[in-house]
Amino acid sequence: MQYFDENTTLWDITEQYPETIPVFSSNGFPQMKHDSQRAKFARSITLETALMLKQIDLATFSKLLVEAIERDDAAIDVTLARSTGVKSKDALNIVGLLPCPVRIPLLEQFNSFAKSYDVEINHELKAASMGLDWVENNIKGVTDAADLPDLFISAGFDMFFDEEMIGKFKRQGVFEDTTTLPKFNSLFDDLNLKDPRKHYAMIGVVPAVFLINRDELDGRDVPRTWEDIMKPEFEKRVSLPVGDFDLFNGILLNINKHYGEEGVTKLGRSLLQSMHPSQMVKSNRLKTQKPIVTIMPYFFTKVVKEGGPMIAVWPEDGAIISPIFMLAKKEKIEKLQPVIDFFASVEVGKILSHSGLFPSVHPDLDNNIPDGNKFMWLGWDYIYNNNISSLIIKCEALFNKATG
Repeated sequence: MQYFDENTTLWDITEQYPETIPVFSSNGFPQMKHDSQRAKFARSITLETALMLKQIDLATFSKLLVEAIERDDAAIDVTLARSTGVKSKDALNIVGLLPCPVRIPLLEQFNSFAKSYDVEINHELKAASMGLDWVENNIKGVTDAADLPDLFISAGFDMFFDEEMIGKFKRQGVFEDTTTLPKFNSLFDDLNLKDPRKHYAMIGVVPAVFLINRDELDGRDVPRTWEDIMKPEFEKRVSLPVGDFDLFNGILLNINKHYGEEGVTKLGRSLLQSMHPSQMVKSNRLKTQKPIVTIMPYFFTKVVKEGGPMIAVWPEDGAIISPIFMLAKKEKIEKLQPVIDFFASVEVGKILSHSGLFPSVHPDLDNNIPDGNKFMWLGWDYIYNNNISSLIIKCEALFNKATG
C-alpha cells in the first residue's frame, strides 16, 4: 500500500499518520513535535523538498516512515539508537554529527553492531543539520578529560581544532588514531591525509564543486578553477553555502592558504547570495538575479536535471574537501577499538561513498570518482602551523567585509 509520495506535504503525512511525527522530530525536524510550529512549517513543504533541505535520502527516509505507520508499537525508538536503559559508568559514550544523506543507513548499521557488541554503548549521533552547537555542548566547560565523551565524529574544522575546546585536550595527549587501514584509498595518494601526529582519524571527505548556470554566462567562459570564480566578471554572481559551516569554513581556509587574504576578499566580492544546496540546484528558477556559479557538496550535483541549463564542474585545481574526522580517547582504546574499526570499515565506507557521494578513505572501495578529478586539501603542516579556529574567524571577517 502506498501511504504517500514525494509530493505529499509533511502536514498531510502527519495529519493522516500521526505516528510519523517522532520520525520527523528525531531526524532533523524538531519543530514537527510542536503542533503550532508544525502547522506553520508542514502545510507548504513537500516530503521531497523537506528531505532535500536536510540532505536526507528520500527512499531511506520513506522506508522509515512506512515502518512507523505499519508497526503496532509506535513508541519504538525511531532514531534506531540502541536503548541501554540506565547509563552505566562502564558504558562507552559516543557523540557526533553524521552527514544528513547517510545518517539513517549509518545508524541502521551501527545499531546492528551495537547489539552484537558486549560493551554497553550510549550514543547520540545527530544529523549534521543540528549544527556544531549541539556537539560543543558536550564539551563546553569541561576541564577534566574523564568527563569528555569517549569518541567524537564530525566533519569540518570548526570544533576539532578549537584550541580552547578540543585543542587543550589534544595537547594533553588525550586522543589517539588507532585505525588500522594499511593505507588510504588510491584516490588520495597525493594528499597525505593521514595525521602524522596520530591524533585525528579520517574516514571520508565532503568535496565542494561548481554548479554552472549556462543561461547566465552571457559570453563568459565557464569557470574551471577556484581562481576563475574570483575574477571581476563573477562579482556578485556566485552562490556559496555560507550556512553549511563545515564546508564553507573549509573553503575559506583553502582560499586563504592558496590565494591569501586578497583571495578571501575576492571570494567575498563574488558572493551574490547564500543558499542551501537544495535551493542551489533550483536556482535557475529564481525571479531575481540568478547566480552563474553555485558552490555545493558533490552529493547535490546528482539531483540536477539532465539537459537543463545547470551543469556540474569539478574544479581543475581540485574540489576543496572538508574531512570527516573521528577522535577517540586513548585511555578507552581497548573498549573503543571495535567501534573505531566499525566506523573505519568498508561497510561504512560504502554508505559514505555510494549513498552520500562522500569519498571514503578505505583502500578497498571504488569511490566512482572519474580519473583525473583532483582534490584540494588543507594539509597537516598548514593545520599544525596555524591556529585554525582563529584563522576561521579572521577569514570570516574578511569575507563578510567584502560582501558589503
